[in-house]
Amino acid sequence: MAVIEVTELRKAYGRRQVLDGVSFAVEEGEIFGLLGPNGAGKTTTVECCEGLRRADGGSVRVLGLDPVRDAKELRAKVGVQLQQARLQDSLRVGEALELYASFYPRPRDQRELLTQWGLTEHRQTPFGKLSGGLQQRLFIALALIGNPEVAFLDELTTGLDPQGRRDTWELVRQVREAGVTVVLVSHFMDEVEALCDRAAVLDGGRIIASGTPRELIARSGVGGELSFRPGAPLAAAELAALPGVTGVEERDGRVVVTGTGGYADEVTGLLARRGMVVTGLRIKEHSLDDAYVALTGHQH
Repeated sequence: MAVIEVTELRKAYGRRQVLDGVSFAVEEGEIFGLLGPNGAGKTTTVECCEGLRRADGGSVRVLGLDPVRDAKELRAKVGVQLQQARLQDSLRVGEALELYASFYPRPRDQRELLTQWGLTEHRQTPFGKLSGGLQQRLFIALALIGNPEVAFLDELTTGLDPQGRRDTWELVRQVREAGVTVVLVSHFMDEVEALCDRAAVLDGGRIIASGTPRELIARSGVGGELSFRPGAPLAAAELAALPGVTGVEERDGRVVVTGTGGYADEVTGLLARRGMVVTGLRIKEHSLDDAYVALTGHQH
């Protein structure tokens, strides 16, 4: 069941059209990614879903509610971690949780959140004394304090070190396992590939591709690369004729085959049928990072 339905969403700032007919749906219980270059409209899209911005056209439904007309009812059901947010430096972690808990009729147990997000020993620490990673953990805890059905997380690992990012990924998986649908805004391809069930690529105010990370890679046409050293001569034309193969070349005595889809199975099948002995067989699958560049023409 779709818990978020966005249809032909439009938004302009002055003469600049930021969203130009954006449509997508988010299913219950999934982690859905929105990715795209800076200025693509990702944050504006989620702010329209959260009710923080009013769209110029199209429609948005979150849990069956209009984010603007039904704002009060929706706020009790969603959690939001903003891309840019800050608390007063003197506000302590425990005080922040108590304050946010007061906004909701049935808030989460604060001690449980402190434990889950590794904040228990920082309960009395002022916000201004927290590291960047702990500040991010606090903001996610605040997004979850109201027991939301949907959580919007916008660039949640920006500024974290590699281990901090991976620790946060595991916690986001736990959020989903607890039954919360997650919308993740990110420009980190490895993050989307690791976490998201599905994702939509936003560029120039439009959705240019959507699907699972694997489907996005396949749709981009970037394919993969297989290479080996043959034990006997092998005609390049024979490899090039295989389904999915897009190129064959020799590099320093190695045969390098590029292709899409099931090209690797086709190549290894041919080698087996020929009884060909090969050495140094390597298969390089392209990543979502490669697909992103191919789809948008932008380096992330």
